[in-house]
Amino acid sequence: MSGRYSTHDHEHYERPRRHTRPRTKDRPTYDDAVDGVVVTVDRGRFTLLVDGATVMAMKARPLGRKGVVVGDRVRVVGDTSGSDGSLARIVEVRERETVLRRTADDDDPVERVIVSNASQLVVVTALADPEPRPRLIDRALVAAYDAGMQPLLCLTKADLRDPETLLVTYRSLGVPWVVTQRGGDVSEVRERLAGRTSVLVGHSGVGKSTLVNALVPDAHREVGHVNAVTGRGRHTSTSAYMLALPGEQGGWIIDTPGIRSFGLAHVEPEHLIGAFPDLDEMTEDCPRGCTHGGDEPECGLDEAVADGQADPVRVSSFRRLLAARSASDY
Repeated sequence: MSGRYSTHDHEHYERPRRHTRPRTKDRPTYDDAVDGVVVTVDRGRFTLLVDGATVMAMKARPLGRKGVVVGDRVRVVGDTSGSDGSLARIVEVRERETVLRRTADDDDPVERVIVSNASQLVVVTALADPEPRPRLIDRALVAAYDAGMQPLLCLTKADLRDPETLLVTYRSLGVPWVVTQRGGDVSEVRERLAGRTSVLVGHSGVGKSTLVNALVPDAHREVGHVNAVTGRGRHTSTSAYMLALPGEQGGWIIDTPGIRSFGLAHVEPEHLIGAFPDLDEMTEDCPRGCTHGGDEPECGLDEAVADGQADPVRVSSFRRLLAARSASDY
């Protein structure tokens, strides 16, 4: 037999082994990691606040597909000096206290996390120019209750219309509210936000950026205008941005881009009723699978209204929120 090896040589039938490093289950401990908070996200880069300094960071590979959103409290390694050209790495995302989610549509199974660790959802809506959209307001309230966040209704442009026309719809739900007008005092809004982390949501043109600029004078958020033909506003914010509120009590606000849809495919009826303890206790004897809607047979809410134990207006308002989960005309 010709060739380098004979049939008796083991090199003849054994493949050469790859010279690779053995795998290990040991992972870095990152004992030198420091804490930070995500203030904005832009194309895979994250702007953080670390000990008062603004730091640019990227996500470490071990985090995989784990999303990092505005409001996340993270652990960071690398260059956290904040100097030009520096880049740190996010190696851990702390457990979130609250998560505000939405889906693109009601039948979309993919949830999108908007922000995390916010304690208050401020639903900003104009009383006119553009016209208020109650369905969208209802959906934002549902998302707040589902996330365990305190809702606040902020009505802007009160110089154009009486706020009572809209407040009468939400008063029975017990939703707190504030009213502002163009160029007016925002001290009442500031009091509601002090010491909290609040996220502002609303469709384009309602005055979110104007409100942010009034609350944080050096924010310099771009202000848009409402199209006179379509009645819709122009998107001026392209990504969520977290800002510190001035003053002794402090607090944070998160400005978000204008929304035109607020899918609620992730919200379950039992989560919503849980946000109304007085109504929840009246549904203990409901049949299994009862959604507590107006068309449900033998629902405990109907019995409570008939017996005078529940306010029919409040029950009707709750069911309006429940129906908003599947309404398409918003």
